[in-house]
Amino acid sequence: MSEWMIYGANGYTGELCAREAVARGLKPVLAGRREEAVAGLASELRLDYRVFSLDDPDAVRKGLDGMSLVLHCAGPFSATSKPMVDGCLATGTHYLDITGEISVYEACHERDEEARKAGIMLMPGVGFDIVPTDCLAAMLKEKLPDATSLTLAFEAGGGPSPGTAKTSFEGLTQGGRVRRDGELREVPLAWRTRDIPFAEGSRHGMTIPWGDVYTAYVSTGIPDIEVYLAVPPKVSARVARMNRWRWLLTIGPVKRLIMRRIERQTPGPDENRRAGTRSRIWGEVSNAAGESVSAELHTPNGYDLTVDAAVSISSQVLDSGTSKSGFFTPSLYLGADYVLKLRDTEVNFNED
Repeated sequence: MSEWMIYGANGYTGELCAREAVARGLKPVLAGRREEAVAGLASELRLDYRVFSLDDPDAVRKGLDGMSLVLHCAGPFSATSKPMVDGCLATGTHYLDITGEISVYEACHERDEEARKAGIMLMPGVGFDIVPTDCLAAMLKEKLPDATSLTLAFEAGGGPSPGTAKTSFEGLTQGGRVRRDGELREVPLAWRTRDIPFAEGSRHGMTIPWGDVYTAYVSTGIPDIEVYLAVPPKVSARVARMNRWRWLLTIGPVKRLIMRRIERQTPGPDENRRAGTRSRIWGEVSNAAGESVSAELHTPNGYDLTVDAAVSISSQVLDSGTSKSGFFTPSLYLGADYVLKLRDTEVNFNED
C-alpha cells in the first residue's frame, strides 16, 4: 500500500481514525500543526509523523510530498479545506475529509476539472457526514428512479466532539439551506419543522443545512431536497429565535470567544458513551405521480461510523490503485449499498 496521511491526527476524530488504522494493520503518517501532540501519539502508535501548518502553502506541499492520499480531519473545514486541497492538487495527492459543511462540498465540486487534470480524487464527507445519508439517498433513488423530491432526517446520540461543535456553530452563522428545482436556496434556521416517522416512534425535527442538501443532488439528480435533525420542540423554537440576532455570531471577537469556549467545554463522547448510543436515519422520495418510497437506516454511533468509513474508504482508494479522478460523493464512488458493508448497519424499506 502507498504511503498516506491522517492530518489533524491529534484531534478527537483524527486520533480515533489513527488508532483504528493501526488496529487494522495500517501505517498512516500522522500530521498536524502541534508537534508535541502529534509526536506523542505517533510515538505511542509507532508511526511516522510530520508537522506543518495549513497557513503556509509551501509547508503544505512539502508536508504532502510522497503521500498518495490524505485523510483530512482538522476542521472547521470551511477554513482548512482549501489550503489542503491546493496542496493535494500540487502534489498529486487524493483528498478525503470528514466535513459536513455545504460550502466545502460546493468548493470541492467546483474544482472537479482541476482534480481530473491533476489525476486525483476529491471526496469530502467520508464519515457520518455524509456516508449513511448519501448512500440512503442513492438507494431510495434506485427504488424510485423518477423521484422529484427527497427528504432525509436523522437522530444521532452521544454528544458532539469539539470539531463537530465548532462546525455546527459555523453552520448557525450561515443560516439554513434547502434545494429547490436543483438550486440551493438560503432559508432561515429551523425553517420548517415536522414529525419524523421513525419505526420506534415519531420524533420532532427541524430543517438543518446538512451536507446532503448539496451532495444528494450530485449523487441522485433529485431537484428538491430537505434534511431534518431530530430535536425536542423547545430546541427548534430556540434555534428559530436565533434568526433575529444571528449576525452577532459573525462578529470576530464574539465568534472567537464562542470557539474557545467550545474547545474547552466539549470533550467529545468517550468509548462507553459511543458504544451505548446508535444513530438512525430516515429518508423518503416521491415523484410527480404521488408515489413514494421510504426507508430507515440504523448505524452505530456517528463517531464509530465515521472512523469505520473513513479508514475503510482510505484503504480502499489506496488498494484499488484507482485511476478515477475528479469530485466524488461516497455513493458515486462506492455504490449505494456501501454503507451496508460497514459494521452493524441495516436498512428497511417501505414502498407505497
